[in-house]
Amino acid sequence: MSEQAAQERQFAIQRIYTKDLSFESPNAPAVFMGEWKPEINVGLQTEINHLGNDSIEVVLTVNVEAKHGDNTAFLVEVQQAGIFLAKGFSEQELSPLLGIGAPNALFPYAREVVSDLVTRGSFPQFMLQPVNFEAMFAQQVAAQQQAAQTEETH
Repeated sequence: MSEQAAQERQFAIQRIYTKDLSFESPNAPAVFMGEWKPEINVGLQTEINHLGNDSIEVVLTVNVEAKHGDNTAFLVEVQQAGIFLAKGFSEQELSPLLGIGAPNALFPYAREVVSDLVTRGSFPQFMLQPVNFEAMFAQQVAAQQQAAQTEETH
């Protein structure tokens, strides 16, 4: 790659922001009365929106549900978003930047918001475990390839 082409390539964070958040504790205060041994389920999802002018919004959605027996203790949904400048990359090069690099940049902010909401709900501190976005991206690519192969054979 020429030096000029390398200078024209750019991937940078323009802005990081909380796009949406929600906290529910539908069974409070009864949920606080028993021993705290929740079953916690975490879901992650990313969405990519092309904004034009080489700007791309990536939204990382984190869902956390804590069940205490048959009752929901709390539900948290956070949409942590960022606007990224992506200039001079092919679609093939851009895909992992948006599927791995951008969520890695957004995750610490989402983790902080989730932890803060759970604590403000008067529950024990909850810290999301690190996420391997590279493995998630690889699974997503494999699933898309499998779907394309299945579609070709039908």
